Order: sequence, then C-alpha cells, then structure tokens
Amino acid sequence: MQCTKFCIRSFRILFRASTAEFFRMLVGSCCNLLGIWLGMKTINYLSMKHYYWRGMWNIPSYRGKLRRAMLQFTPHRWTDFDWRPTGSLKRWLGTLVLGVVILTAELNTFYLKFVLWVPPPHFLCLGRLIFLILMGATAIREYFEYLDDPKCKRFGRQAWMLSSIIITELLIVMKFGWDVVTKPFPKHICIFWSLILTCLILWTFWHFYVVPWLFRWSRVSNTVEPVDEAIQNHRLKKVENSVVSRRNAKSAVKLLNHS
Repeated sequence: MQCTKFCIRSFRILFRASTAEFFRMLVGSCCNLLGIWLGMKTINYLSMKHYYWRGMWNIPSYRGKLRRAMLQFTPHRWTDFDWRPTGSLKRWLGTLVLGVVILTAELNTFYLKFVLWVPPPHFLCLGRLIFLILMGATAIREYFEYLDDPKCKRFGRQAWMLSSIIITELLIVMKFGWDVVTKPFPKHICIFWSLILTCLILWTFWHFYVVPWLFRWSRVSNTVEPVDEAIQNHRLKKVENSVVSRRNAKSAVKLLNHS
C-alpha cells in the first residue's frame, strides 16, 4: 500500500497532475489495456471458430437466412499478424515508426481542434476518427506486408495515402499553431523523455549489435576448443608412438647383440 502511494505521488510530481487528472489518465490507460486484451481474445476466438458456409437458399428457416445474410459482411478469413518487433533491426525500426505515426495522428486530433477552433462535438471530429480507423486498418495491413514479405518492395496505396494525410495535418498544425507547437517543455518532461530515448537507443544497440556479436564469439570459442583438443591429442599420440618405436628399436638391438 505504501509502495502504491509512493508511485502515485511520484507520478503526480513528475507530471504535475492533479488528483482528478491523474485518475483520468489512469482510467484511460486501464481502458486501453482492457480493450487491447479483449480484442486479442476476440480475434483468437474467431480465428479458431469453425464456420459452416452454406448457400442461402439451402437454409430452411428465415432466421437462418437472415443470419447468413448478416455473415456476408464479415471477413472472408481471419489472418494472424505476428509482428515480431524484435526479430530484426528492420522490423524493430518499422514498429517504432508505426508507433510514432499513430501517436502523431492522435496528437493531430487535439491540435487541429485547438488551432482551427473546431468544437469537440462537431461532426468533422467524429468523421475524421471514423475515417482514420477504417483507412488505418487497410494501411496497417499493407505496412505489415511490407515488413513481413521479402517480395514486397514498396508500400501500398492506402499506406501512402494515410501517411500523406497525417503529414498534411501536421503541416497545418505547424503553420497555424507554430506558437503553440514551439512552446518549451517543462524541464522534468524533457528529462523524462530524454531518459526514455536514451534507454531505447542503448537497448537497440545492445540487442541488435552486442548480443549477436557475443553469440558469434561464443560459437567461435566453442568450435575452437575441440580443434585445440584434437591437436593436443594428436601430439600426444605422436610422442607415444615415438617412445614405443624407440623401445622397439632398443629391444631389437639387444636381441641382435645376444644373437
């Protein structure tokens, strides 16, 4: 309990947030995590579920026909996307770029409302979010194919289009709200994000450069040791053979002398 209170106080001091703002951020984070978890469980359930597709006119009841008509608008198949962000340096950097683009799109939502004086209940705000969700699903699918498929050498059309829209929104924000964007950040915020970026860069260098080098070095050392042992054993055998040959030669000389 004391540890929890200490963490809450540290968070409030770090971000200078009031109690109400802190609990809003906490509830928002918990809701996001819960939504991600429920979405993953739903996708896993639907991907493992057995589907029995039949013609609409082969279904006897009207209720079954209506249900079959509604299923017509569901996806044809469920595909699992394994991003494997730490699988390679390209995938790791690609995942980071995707995260930056998504955060930029989310940030544009608030800046556009503030800079262009658009009230939150306006239909443009909701329409923009729906547009980004529908178009973003296709764009992320094309982006994943670019990262995962070695034969894919370029982005898809939707990925290019959505990237252009997000960049255009960012340019609009920078043009009409330059005074807002260029406001200096508080010192503790700069220190916090500087530490995060430093840790991220160090971890990337460690995981993709230092760890493979250590692995290769350990493999080389493991392969060199048996060779050294074989050479040493060969040398010992040569010494033993020379000693045996000398003994045989001495015994032969003694036999000749006795004879």
